[in-house]
Amino acid sequence: MAKTVRMSDIAKKLNVSTVTVSKALSGKDGVSGSLRTEIQQLAEKMGYQKKSAHAGIAHTFGIITSHRYIEKGHSFYWTLYERVLCHLSQCGNIGILEIVTEQDELALELPHLIQDNRVDGLIVMGNFSDEYQLKLSASNLPLIMLDSYNAEFPHDSVISDGYYGMYEMVHYLIQMGHRKIAFVGSVGETSSIADRYYGYCRAMREAGIDVTDDMVIPDRDNDRKIYLSVDDIVSMPTAFACNCDSTAYVLLNLLKEKGYRVPDDISIVGFDNFVLSELAVPQITTYAVNLDMMAKESVRQLMNRVQYHDAEPCRIVVSGTLIERSSVIKLS
Repeated sequence: MAKTVRMSDIAKKLNVSTVTVSKALSGKDGVSGSLRTEIQQLAEKMGYQKKSAHAGIAHTFGIITSHRYIEKGHSFYWTLYERVLCHLSQCGNIGILEIVTEQDELALELPHLIQDNRVDGLIVMGNFSDEYQLKLSASNLPLIMLDSYNAEFPHDSVISDGYYGMYEMVHYLIQMGHRKIAFVGSVGETSSIADRYYGYCRAMREAGIDVTDDMVIPDRDNDRKIYLSVDDIVSMPTAFACNCDSTAYVLLNLLKEKGYRVPDDISIVGFDNFVLSELAVPQITTYAVNLDMMAKESVRQLMNRVQYHDAEPCRIVVSGTLIERSSVIKLS
């Protein structure tokens, strides 16, 4: 059986982007007359068959994330990936996942789905180093950053409302009578953690509470894995605002090992509404991120980017909801 010729095959032959080929074959603006003719002639020579509007698969998109985000098997990013696949399939597209190892990221090795010219665009889930993001940008593929953003790279991004979400969580703790509230998260690790930290700072300062260095507790080791210690805390706070539910879960069990009762002695809130927040004893009050809407918006924006390659990049912020459970006590 003869191999089906794809737009990406034509693009590779001419060393142009798949978007350029798509514009040339569909009669859209943005391609010079000579290049349009060259693309059309090569497409005919290679036996390219243009699909009708209802002829199945429209595009194949790559979904890229780091090994560190999904190495434990069941994670926030697995759920997000599943929702992205769902929304891609609903509009007739295919998604291919590739997991980037830390070794490949350090070596600036591009994912194979880009090297092999197999995809028409990318959804990049989570944070990568600046150097690796620059390498991905150089592919010239339509690209969406999902659950991260970087002002150095003008790409579309879809993020949860970490800033106002954490602001709401800390405001809730203050309403519950807490003023000695510590933030738990390695602030420089990801854009998401940074957003949540600044939301924490705003809520504290609006309440007239100064944030000092000893009120910020890192939660990642050198390998970016969750690592926590409360041994160096001189004066224990009455509440912890954790940057994610995984950290809140680890902290809750660590405090229980140290003899503290949650929430009788110390209150805890998390972020994401990850499954661990419900498995914890007591269950953890958290901020539910709307994963389905994040996935839907990333697919919608990627389709827009394929069609309007030169449009100004945009950042889409998806709000969530505070979920009150059993890990916070009201102080008198």
